[in-house]
Amino acid sequence: MKIYIPFLIIALVLTGCSPKQPPKANEQKTETTASQQIEIIATDLLIPWSINKIGNTFYLSERGGNIVKVENGQVERQQVQLEKPLSTASEAGFLGFVLAPDFVESNQAYGYYTYEDDTGQFNRIVRLKLENDTWREEEVLLDQIPSGRVHHGGRLKIGPDGKLYATTGDALQSDSAQDVNSLGGKILRLHLDGSIPSDNPFPNSYVYSFGHRNPQGLTWAPDGTMYASEHGNSANDEINRIEPGKNYGWPEIEGTREKENMVAPLFTSGSDNTWAPSGIAYFDNKLYVAALRGSAVLEFNLNTGANRKIVNGLGRIRDVLIEENNLYFITNNTDGRGNPERNDDKLYRISLSAID
Repeated sequence: MKIYIPFLIIALVLTGCSPKQPPKANEQKTETTASQQIEIIATDLLIPWSINKIGNTFYLSERGGNIVKVENGQVERQQVQLEKPLSTASEAGFLGFVLAPDFVESNQAYGYYTYEDDTGQFNRIVRLKLENDTWREEEVLLDQIPSGRVHHGGRLKIGPDGKLYATTGDALQSDSAQDVNSLGGKILRLHLDGSIPSDNPFPNSYVYSFGHRNPQGLTWAPDGTMYASEHGNSANDEINRIEPGKNYGWPEIEGTREKENMVAPLFTSGSDNTWAPSGIAYFDNKLYVAALRGSAVLEFNLNTGANRKIVNGLGRIRDVLIEENNLYFITNNTDGRGNPERNDDKLYRISLSAID
């Protein structure tokens, strides 16, 4: 069965919320206009945060502490057993998730989550292992990453160099972003065993770049150039080219402001606009960015400097993934800040070749 949805969707008035149903696949349902098709792959997701795909199987992290597996039209919610209780603070929970390079053999992955215990509230990076359809925290790689009421960062990616990268927020302590001895407001780089790479820019430090407010997206071009998305202070959201050891300015500069020894962004939303950018992916010298408050997938052309919305009207977008000319993305309308429609949240696919 095919269902067609317009590229721009008029918001529906919600009449109530029913109990959350288990996630399910949707028999290749699509929505389209004359120029493009958006396919719904799975529905009834609950605050999904990260997209992973291996072969024809998806693994999606949910902020409440689950992994949703989508395979051959079947959807299964798998529990994640963590050593520390998940924080219920705004924006917190089980966030970044990335499969190990040898996942097929090892059943291992890496996760980033916010927890609370009698010592306080922190973020940590852990190695997980899948056993009998349950993910278990196997080893802590890095702990006590600063956390606060908001701004937890949380994106995990394995770079082309085989290292694990993590984005961390300033946890509302903006000065920490300029302190290279703090793990807050940074992009971190570590070996897959949790040790510090000897070629990191600061000796005996996980810090790869600093001066970040709340970065939530990482990607690389084929030549190894690294890009990150970052939430600005109510506006002035940023897309940055990341270089080791560089200072990206927060809270000293933001948007188009400049200061010596600080890096200005490649793209900014400006002081009168906000994207709240999250996941980011590279394809054909363009960056594709999930926008939460922008309620869109944004395309940034690295050749021309232009940007535009290529998907709009589906609500808050949390993460994107590109594979074989297909763009996959997840909505985040159930995160308490959106307006969930029936069967939200969803995993979608659109062919990049179908985009005008």
